[in-house]
Amino acid sequence: MNTLLFISAGLILLYIGGEMLVKGSVEIAIKARISKLVVGITVVSFATSAPELFVSLKAIFLDSSDIVFGNVIGSNIANIALVLSLTSIIVNIDISKKTLNINYPFLLISSILIGFILFYFNSIPQFFGVIFLAVLFFFLTYIVKESRREQKESNSELTYQGSLSTLKSVSMLIFGILLLKFGADFLVKGAIDIAEYYNVSERVVAVTIIAIGTSVPELVTSIIAALRKEVDLAVGNIVGSNLFNLLAVLGTTALFKNISVSDPNILMDYVLMLFLTIILGFFMYFLPKAKLTRLKGIILLLIYIAYLIYSINS
Repeated sequence: MNTLLFISAGLILLYIGGEMLVKGSVEIAIKARISKLVVGITVVSFATSAPELFVSLKAIFLDSSDIVFGNVIGSNIANIALVLSLTSIIVNIDISKKTLNINYPFLLISSILIGFILFYFNSIPQFFGVIFLAVLFFFLTYIVKESRREQKESNSELTYQGSLSTLKSVSMLIFGILLLKFGADFLVKGAIDIAEYYNVSERVVAVTIIAIGTSVPELVTSIIAALRKEVDLAVGNIVGSNLFNLLAVLGTTALFKNISVSDPNILMDYVLMLFLTIILGFFMYFLPKAKLTRLKGIILLLIYIAYLIYSINS
């Protein structure tokens, strides 16, 4: 009973904290006058990836490295095959040229890079944490500068306005982070208890309960953005969130301790994550180009359901 309370409380706090963090972050980004796509791939992505970061930090200090990998890789799988699939089933999503030309290729390269490191070192060594964060910093700096340059050259005004004061936005941001911290504590505690009680590996719990739970902010944000026809925000959120999971979450966690792979199935999870990233690229560039249709969403969702069944039975 206590375990279920921990899991439930953790998911609720992660959801509320994620919502507050997204709202506060977007309001701050609006005041900085950057495009919706950049808002989605930077501030909103950071906000919606915060649950993964807090869960991973909590797990690494408990020497549960499989939860770190399962959380990050499982969340990236869920973002593509669950969040983006459900969003595209609800409404067809148009893909911007910037996502096709810059953002997605960078995600694919980052995913492949993580794979080389995992298969060569069977871990994420600490010094790679610094490299991951540096690469992410330069990428984000580049796209923000490009966005501001394009806004200036086009002399266009952003079509959305902030509704909160700077003080309220920052307060919401901070309070959201606190809720995410406590939500992560509860969720990891409950997940470890389940793994121990049912003799289930931490990796299985991480790629199912934790991954879906920490993907709730992405799911809510992307569906709401798509329904409001803010497709750049929806797609930017998912691409950016996966980037943050790989580079910011793994990078920050690795700063404190080497993240070692103890369950070999983690590598299989990584292969599926890379496969889904490639499939997403194929769907974006072909059949038809620059669009995620309802059919594509259904295919991705079926892959995710099959993955969950395999993970639970493995």
